[in-house]
Amino acid sequence: MLRKYTDGNRYKSQLIPLYSLLSCSFELKGVKLFYDLSEEYSAVAVVGIKGGDKKDDESEDFNTQKESIRRAAAEGASELQKLKVSEIIVDGLEDPESAAEGVTLKLWEYNEYKKESDRKHVPDVKLYSLGKTQDDCLWNIGTIKGDAQNVARRLTDSPANLMTPVIFAQNAVKLLDKMSSVEVHVRDKKWAEMNNMNTFLSVAKGSSESPVFLEIIYRGKSSGDRPVVLVGKGITFDTGGINIKSTPGMADMRGDKGGAASVLAATYGIAKLNLPINVTTLIPLCENMPGSNANKPGDVIKAMNGKTVRIDNTDAEGRLILADALHYSKNYDPLFVVDVATLTGTRLSYQIKQINFPFSLRSDTQRFELFSSGAMAIALGTEATGVFTNSNCLWEKLQSAGRYTGDRVWRLPLWKSYGKDLKSQASVDLTNIGKNSMGGACSAAAFLREFVPDVDWMHLDIAGVMGPNYQNPYIGKGMTGRPTRTLIEFLKSMC
Repeated sequence: MLRKYTDGNRYKSQLIPLYSLLSCSFELKGVKLFYDLSEEYSAVAVVGIKGGDKKDDESEDFNTQKESIRRAAAEGASELQKLKVSEIIVDGLEDPESAAEGVTLKLWEYNEYKKESDRKHVPDVKLYSLGKTQDDCLWNIGTIKGDAQNVARRLTDSPANLMTPVIFAQNAVKLLDKMSSVEVHVRDKKWAEMNNMNTFLSVAKGSSESPVFLEIIYRGKSSGDRPVVLVGKGITFDTGGINIKSTPGMADMRGDKGGAASVLAATYGIAKLNLPINVTTLIPLCENMPGSNANKPGDVIKAMNGKTVRIDNTDAEGRLILADALHYSKNYDPLFVVDVATLTGTRLSYQIKQINFPFSLRSDTQRFELFSSGAMAIALGTEATGVFTNSNCLWEKLQSAGRYTGDRVWRLPLWKSYGKDLKSQASVDLTNIGKNSMGGACSAAAFLREFVPDVDWMHLDIAGVMGPNYQNPYIGKGMTGRPTRTLIEFLKSMC
């Protein structure tokens, strides 16, 4: 059992038998475990949390109290999990939704390819309920959000040979198949060819794995109501193509399907919550490989919307597969469009040879490789998703959702000047990268804007937040599945 006590007096009055066992005062930090206090509970984890303001902290862009509760619930449940108990009963900690999120995310681990005896034990988790219907409802919402993010974590972290485009589509069908409000359509290469999705197919042709285009339709309202369209980048493995990436960090490129995973998981979450909103989710899936048919630098492709694109860098492939998907979204007459992508997470390598230093290390000639995790990760690190949008209203709703979930977002400029460099060639309408190496995330967003229907639109660049370097007590090792909960909360706020 996990309980929270915000001060010593409440702690004393609530656990008199336990209080008498203490030889020192209880500090409002960390977790304390007590054993065999009753026949009902073999162990009790007591978590101290300092009281905080329930309002959003605008300077930090999140709700401090909700985040403290997520972390406390996660830490307490984790200590009990180590005891290999079969069930954990969690106090709502005055915010059952946040407590459920913290516990659900913390107890889960991506370990399906470990032998069973070495896997992390995952106990059943329940709310310590006092019969309050509202608490039960909030706990259920938090559990669904946490489960949805865990779906995204699993899909993103799965190795490329075991999560090909076809297997990803099979996972989507299995995940959503029993939901009566959801339809899943798995489109093949021929369908994409018939729809002139040439930029998408140009990326796919470098791999022997068949491309797939997923269309997922969730109907939470009348079919006559215009849907929100979500678009997720689904590169199941990204070598960079002919402009191949360097070896360090390439294994993490299994995570280049993070956008696809998060929009699929968000769709699962809103369907589980039965939100009264229509959502169509579009996911182009393929690999970016340097095969004999792969895109070559300088190749020119005509996109689905008729614009010609010169591919100056094959490692800027995410924007190519999104281009056709964004244009295709107009067929749904969307209320607005949101795309999610690890768009500017390219790992750049610079080799500097024959540099003469005024001092000697091992020799006067040194060879260095400098590695960068990409434009968005450099700009915002792992703390926030970068957002580009033509709508102040959508931005305000998304920012509020990020504060609520603790998975923050930050707005970046979508100025027309960022697109000028992409249109500087006389022979084509666009290049997929600009000549200027600065402002890469902004120019990538400017490229996407060329394919968006005439509606409100947001582009979420998750290159910094999807990877395994995020330090958070309730999200363990591996890919994070972010920003799934923020997407769900955002869509919930639009109902």
